[in-house]
This record gives sequence, C-alpha cells and structure tokens, in this order.
Amino acid sequence: MRSRSTLSESPQDDKLELKRLYWHSRRGMWELDLLLIPFLKHRYSLLAADDRRAYRALIEEEDQDLFQWLMRRQLPDEPGHRRIVQLIIEYAETTDNDQYRTL
Repeated sequence: MRSRSTLSESPQDDKLELKRLYWHSRRGMWELDLLLIPFLKHRYSLLAADDRRAYRALIEEEDQDLFQWLMRRQLPDEPGHRRIVQLIIEYAETTDNDQYRTL
C-alpha cells in the first residue's frame, strides 16, 4: 500500500495526473505504447515517489531514445532512467501480455 507521501494532494489530483501521464505515455509508436501504457495503468500508482518522478522524467525523452532503452539496445546514462526502464521491462516480461512477446 502506498504511503500518503507518494500521493498527490487529493484523489482528484491523482486522477488528473494519471490522465496527463496517459497522454504523454502514448507515443504513436506501437512498441512504446505496448510497454508504457500497461505499466502506467497497473504499476505507476504503486511506485515510490522517486520512481514516479523517474517515470515522469522518462516520458519527456525522445521516442528514439525510449525505443532503444525499452528494446534493450542501449541503457540510459541517467541512473533514475535506468531503474524505471528496468521496472517497465520486468513488468512486461512478467505479465501475460502476449503482444509484448512479439517484440
């Protein structure tokens, strides 16, 4: 269960944040959407505050960089990015997301 320190000021703020993050996570590149959207929907709310910040920073990066990192072609230089990328990949690999296995 999340501690209050990882939440926004109100449940309404949390909903608005998730909506904003959803639209920023939709990249228009099928491979990225397939990894980011399920992670956002199912894991983001369970993350610690540092990991949430890392996710928000990650989705500000360029699509080509995200693709390289999430397809395991390169590792991000920034440690926070590296950690959240690993969490996203681990989530995709441990769920029953059959589409992920086609990547």
